[in-house]
Amino acid sequence: MMFFKSRKVLLFLFDILCFLFVNMLYVLGVKLDNTLNLDNLPEFLKNFIILFILVFSFRCVFNFYRNVWRYTYTKAYLTAILSDAFAGIVAIAIFAIVRQDIKIWYYIIVVSLFCLLTLLSRYAYRLLYKYRNKLSDEPNSHKINVAIVGAGQIGALLADELIASKTSSYNPIAFIDKDASKKGSYISGIRVYHEDKDIVKTIRSMPIQEIFVAMPGLDSEAIKHIHHLYSKTGCKIKLYDSPVRDMDEDESKGRRVLREFRIEDLLFRKPMSINNRRSLQYYKDKVVLVTGGGGSIGSELCRQIARCKPRKLIILDIYENNAYDIQQELRLEYGSRLDLEVFIASVRDPERLNAIFSRCRPNVVFHAAAHKHVPLMEHDACETVKNNVIGTYNTANAAERYGVEKFIMISTDKAVNPTNIMGASKRMCEMIVQSRTDGDTCFAAVRFGNVLGSNGSVIPLFRRQIAKGGPITLTDKRIIRYFMTIPEAAQLVIQAGSMAQKGQLFVLDMGKPVKIYDLAVNMIKLSGLVPEEDIKIEEIGLRPGEKLYEELLIKTETLEKTDNDMIFIETDAPYTREEVDQKIATLVEAVQATKDGLDHTLVIEAMKKVVPTYHDPEEVNQNAERSEEMKEAE
Repeated sequence: MMFFKSRKVLLFLFDILCFLFVNMLYVLGVKLDNTLNLDNLPEFLKNFIILFILVFSFRCVFNFYRNVWRYTYTKAYLTAILSDAFAGIVAIAIFAIVRQDIKIWYYIIVVSLFCLLTLLSRYAYRLLYKYRNKLSDEPNSHKINVAIVGAGQIGALLADELIASKTSSYNPIAFIDKDASKKGSYISGIRVYHEDKDIVKTIRSMPIQEIFVAMPGLDSEAIKHIHHLYSKTGCKIKLYDSPVRDMDEDESKGRRVLREFRIEDLLFRKPMSINNRRSLQYYKDKVVLVTGGGGSIGSELCRQIARCKPRKLIILDIYENNAYDIQQELRLEYGSRLDLEVFIASVRDPERLNAIFSRCRPNVVFHAAAHKHVPLMEHDACETVKNNVIGTYNTANAAERYGVEKFIMISTDKAVNPTNIMGASKRMCEMIVQSRTDGDTCFAAVRFGNVLGSNGSVIPLFRRQIAKGGPITLTDKRIIRYFMTIPEAAQLVIQAGSMAQKGQLFVLDMGKPVKIYDLAVNMIKLSGLVPEEDIKIEEIGLRPGEKLYEELLIKTETLEKTDNDMIFIETDAPYTREEVDQKIATLVEAVQATKDGLDHTLVIEAMKKVVPTYHDPEEVNQNAERSEEMKEAE
């Protein structure tokens, strides 16, 4: 604080000297120029004092001395001009009122010269600060030479930041831009090169080690093109980008940072950014409970809900390690500002659920607790029914019993014409939710596809395999899936929850499907390696219950639009509560008949009976090539 105060005082004193110097020049000029007349000394001092007071008063009013001149741009210089101009105008006006013979040239000349001298001094200071490293004897040999793709405002700001920072490890030596008219020009002393067909060869001929992409608003196709093009140089590539924003953050407040390319950047669509303040207000001052709150989606839901300022956030999970991790994260982030409570409990235990609901009385429940791994669930079908179906049934009953306002169940695209027990169990859960339209609680479900980077997903698996030197294993090179990021999924679920009405099944637009083979190739490239050379990609065959593609979630003939272009409502006819209860009884009977839980034949048969859309994967895979989904991924 003392540093900033002393800096302001020094600048103020420096400007006083400049003002005195300009007045001395004016006096000398008057003596040398007979066309200008200098009044007697008392009159001159009167003009001098009044102008002095006005100039520095207006500069204080315009916060002129609050600027940090090392980093200022046009706005700060314009402020200086305006404040001094106002001071001169007011001085002229004052003397116009009190007397007729105004020395107007005095005000014009002194104010103009003083303003010019001040701005030149500030600009010189800024240049000296900016290029102090180049002017010093310190060599730049220890710094990493970089090229900046994008010779626009963002690129120029990045270059200035890298040049001015003492702690910067980078030395920008080239700009690259598609605009041919900028070729050969200079920005901040750095030459601009045209992105032509020889740009890779040009970069290779220069001592460039890294490439920074500073181009805002790029879509996924442009990002993929840039990454593919500049990967050929052998340089490391980074994005100068805004970090992922939360739902309650204004885009204009996002500070740009240098970051590595992420697999999300190379998806076949632009990652979604959701910002709906109105929906966030719904959760403010409410008691919100998240089952499976320690999982990938559950924990992100907890993070997003915590930002909505709920009256209380309750995390329920059977796995204490995950629950502990998110608990500690939220406590570190919010401290006493968030009323947080964690329960270690299973949704398969109705008595435990009733006790928790009775004590906490949640207003909103997000039901994310579920077994989700397809091959494991094919091996343990009984556990799938117990946890996913019976667990959802128990939680829904507790929500009704204790007056929950809204119950939002997390579903999956695997529930659409399921070919495995996990998908079929989630379809059964959707039936439970859709059938409950006759009570006070609003039940709804949200269906979406795979989540990038979630526990047990393909991304962490591929990362581990790449780290070990490969190979990357694929079940089938033709296989496709829909993807979205964890924050995208959680934010859309929260929005859907705020607009939900009884029995609705929300479907999230996942964009285009992604070939898992292409995903593997891109991940290898992001690691700086060459697919099939440094890291092999091997097919190992489809796993039990797995199909080559997931059904298109967005089919306009069966969906209604909402206010959000990425959220739709499924309009299929729901089952009644009585019909669903009968289906639950059939599943419970099959589970009980399988005493040891190991032979799940009866459970599979029962599931096919209660979920009519449940098919064997072979039926779907043999016609996969003709499906609309597989064609779209070509």
